[in-house]
Amino acid sequence: MMPTGESRAARFGFIVSKQVGTAVVRNTVRRRLKAVCAEALPRVPEGTDVVIRALPASATASFAELRADVNRCLGRLAPAQTASAS
Repeated sequence: MMPTGESRAARFGFIVSKQVGTAVVRNTVRRRLKAVCAEALPRVPEGTDVVIRALPASATASFAELRADVNRCLGRLAPAQTASAS
């Protein structure tokens, strides 16, 4: 995650390598991550760039597990934002 300070909506990028699985599995993981990030978008400060790298275990993870992992990682953004604002 990288706050850029720009006045624009947050952006998300996804890295889903062939180690995750076949093209069908990789696209399923990517679609699930996009849906999770769309839910989380209001909580992400504007101008932030977020890159998510899906590990091979994400191929068998449920939607709820992916959501929990993404939310846990996005939770780290709040303390960083307040520290950089000081």
